[in-house]
Amino acid sequence: MRVAENWNDYKIIDTSDQEKLEVWGGVSLIRPDPQIIWKTEKKSPLWEKADGHYHRSSSGGGKWEFRKKLENSWNIRYKNLTFNIRPTGFKHTGLFPEQAVNWDYMSDKIRNAGREISVLNLFAYTGGATLACAEAGANVCHVDASKGMVQWARENAAASGLSDKPVRWIVDDCEKFIAREIRRGRKYDAVIMDPPSYGRGPGGEIWKLENCIYDLVELCRGVLSDDPLFFLINSYTTGLSPSVMGYILGSVMTEKFGGSVMFDEIGLPVQSSGMVLPCGSTAIWQK
Repeated sequence: MRVAENWNDYKIIDTSDQEKLEVWGGVSLIRPDPQIIWKTEKKSPLWEKADGHYHRSSSGGGKWEFRKKLENSWNIRYKNLTFNIRPTGFKHTGLFPEQAVNWDYMSDKIRNAGREISVLNLFAYTGGATLACAEAGANVCHVDASKGMVQWARENAAASGLSDKPVRWIVDDCEKFIAREIRRGRKYDAVIMDPPSYGRGPGGEIWKLENCIYDLVELCRGVLSDDPLFFLINSYTTGLSPSVMGYILGSVMTEKFGGSVMFDEIGLPVQSSGMVLPCGSTAIWQK
């Protein structure tokens, strides 16, 4: 497992009974995590006095309970990057800290490429990967279907001092955007994607990752330059194993571009137990 262990402003204190106790820049939150099926003793006193606790509803969704009034948002840092954190109605905070292990990988590849790199970041959310690539010197095209998420990403870029970096901020359906980029003849040296497990398109089309991922990766091959640097897929879909994603990338990429594929779970360290909490999977093709 690849572990995001270089955080200072974020940590998981403990995990038990489908919940995790976290600290985000001094703010303690309890959030649900269905993978945490163990029911170990909750030893930390923070379990009883966390600043916020997200409770799932038996009818779906859930709501936050706050012990004290929090700021609407606050910042945390990862190395040179600054992120705006705020609890949302769907338990999320606007950041997936385990992705830091991928940010480090991408930054290192870009800095050592010896040439200018253009990156296409699809399903780009609040811009963690976009910021990491831009800070490393890449030109980035950031694409997400949610106008609110793209605006949040722009706020993160401003907080990180990266507003002047060459980033195109695009609100669009990712698949339709790729098809238009192919018609326009635009090319990229790297592709990043973090697609949802399930969703609906603007016309009501059903998106199910297991059924759509191969065609999407194959489509993205059409926007790659003649000498691509990497292609990274991240997934939180439990039914899509790292090896399956690796096989998809390998079958689409290696015949044309050569290179190699690596794949693994990614995770976050847990302070109380010393264990690593699995937080999804990543597959990477690299030249």
